[in-house]
Amino acid sequence: MKEIDLTRSVYELTGVYPELIGILKELGFAGVANPVVRNTIGRTMTIPQGCQKQGKNLDEVIVVLEGEGFRVKTP
Repeated sequence: MKEIDLTRSVYELTGVYPELIGILKELGFAGVANPVVRNTIGRTMTIPQGCQKQGKNLDEVIVVLEGEGFRVKTP
């Protein structure tokens, strides 16, 4: 099973699971689709931080990720 550790950066997670790029983009995190943004801001940004910055509900994001076959490890 694919596991997402929410303490890891978006850059790390999308490196392991490239399919996350499309999923996160569909959730409204448009910057993740841009390699430059992913390689800069994504190196320090986590999914929970991105949710907070964009006013998204982390629990709803987790539900979508789990629906896509990921097991989400929360801090």
